[in-house]
Amino acid sequence: MEFGVVFQCDPPASEVIGLARQAELAGFSYVWTFDSHLLWQEPFVIYPQILAATERVTVGPMVTNPGTRDWTVIASQFATMNEMFGNRTICGIGRGDSALRTLGAKPGTLAQLKDCVRVVRGLARGETVTYRGQDLKFSWVSDGKLDVWVAAYGPKALALTGEVGDGYILQLADPDIAAWMIAAVRASAEKAGRDPMAIRFCVAAPAYVGDDLAHQRDQTRWFGGMVGNHVADIVARYGAAGTVPTALTDYIKGRHGYDYAEHGRAGNTHTDFVPDEVIDRFCILGPVEHHVNRLKELRELGVDQFALYLQHDEKEETLAAYGRDVIPQLPS
Repeated sequence: MEFGVVFQCDPPASEVIGLARQAELAGFSYVWTFDSHLLWQEPFVIYPQILAATERVTVGPMVTNPGTRDWTVIASQFATMNEMFGNRTICGIGRGDSALRTLGAKPGTLAQLKDCVRVVRGLARGETVTYRGQDLKFSWVSDGKLDVWVAAYGPKALALTGEVGDGYILQLADPDIAAWMIAAVRASAEKAGRDPMAIRFCVAAPAYVGDDLAHQRDQTRWFGGMVGNHVADIVARYGAAGTVPTALTDYIKGRHGYDYAEHGRAGNTHTDFVPDEVIDRFCILGPVEHHVNRLKELRELGVDQFALYLQHDEKEETLAAYGRDVIPQLPS
């Protein structure tokens, strides 16, 4: 199993770069960040600094979206960084949540997402693509590489992931839900004539090593609220029963609005509806053995990477604990 870490781009950017360097030294292979430019600093400015300060980690957004930047700009950013640093970027992408909603916009459509994946990946790889009625190609790209991993929860988004994604990002660490989602993506890939075993699977969730479970839950309750935004969209579109596991949809019944000013932050006052049981399923908390056991279970389901969200009060300690006690027990 490979390991990644997910940062918010909180100022100062130098701290994000420093933590990324620590993550590489601890044995992590991927460094991801949020991409929501009104809430945090601009990630595509920070990525080159992370790449320059490290030697081997792969860097990219978890996740960008089709709505806040022109698709050719996104592709050029990745292609430029790959030319500078040797194909060390990755594109995580979804329909968009906080980056668009804070602008007063709605998430993009699945058709837009599918087309954006095609354009960004093709251009960054040096291929010719059709966009806005024009045949486009970066003449300066040679030996360009870029994988695009799609973040999804709903059935149609999962189907799209199987059709076009190089990888799938599931933002929660519940093994039962992960098994359902992975099966849905693989079934879609097979239906589309693709090799379902070639798709990479990433589970992303907060991880916090230690014994004070009550404190850890308080520090990570925000995650249930963030996931709840996407689940609420699914329920509004498909209803609460039959389309995705009830283990994913039931807990949002007590949800009453959401304040993006506190998005992804410990102490979020709009996540009181998230019960401890959901936190324990969605996140990985507790002593080292709890982390190892959950990750082994996820690995057995086909998960290739665990990316831990590091939005709590023990960032450096958690990186060190994973590097020292967890990663060595789950070699790639």
